[in-house]
Amino acid sequence: MTTPVVHLIDHPLVQHKLTLMRQKDLSTSSFRRLLHEISMLMAYEVTRDMPTQMIDIETPLEKMRSPVIDGKKTVFVVIMRAGSGFLDGMLDVVPGARVGHVGLYRDPKTLGAVEYYFKMPQGMNERDAIVLDPMLATGNSAVAAVNRLKETQPRSIRFVALLAAPEGLKNFHAHHPDVPVYTAAIDRQLNEHGYIVPGLGDAGDRLFGTK
Repeated sequence: MTTPVVHLIDHPLVQHKLTLMRQKDLSTSSFRRLLHEISMLMAYEVTRDMPTQMIDIETPLEKMRSPVIDGKKTVFVVIMRAGSGFLDGMLDVVPGARVGHVGLYRDPKTLGAVEYYFKMPQGMNERDAIVLDPMLATGNSAVAAVNRLKETQPRSIRFVALLAAPEGLKNFHAHHPDVPVYTAAIDRQLNEHGYIVPGLGDAGDRLFGTK
């Protein structure tokens, strides 16, 4: 039986920026900038054990063999819409990565995920997928996204969330115990509307200034 894995990214810089993002009076531009910065920092942890290959290069002094990653084998899978705010920082770190998109919205009555768009690069069986969504709340969107993603048979899957709720982690790993989760914080719980508390509000609304 696969044991679910959660990686808590507790680097001081990540935690500092997350604290700033939680504040309710933060401007849209500042929220957007901080999400970009924190996604770059989290990318270092998520890609820590990314496979490398040795290539021949020449320094100013001599020839040598040295490791490089194959960024083209990495796919950042964005759960729209808030996941797009997570993407640019990740691409700054791994600019050669491909990008896939999963369009989901949460039914306000059932809190279930409804798909409206899905597009992945070709040859997913040779690629490592990193799924991006700032909030792992109920976990329904994450479960639905990974369900669809697994149909493409990627080489590996990881899930990255800025914040997670215990209920969301439980739900996600009940369906996908084989997919490790990377997050900067596990908050207390969900409220009656399915929002993470204390949380930071609706990440998409704060990112795009729609509320």
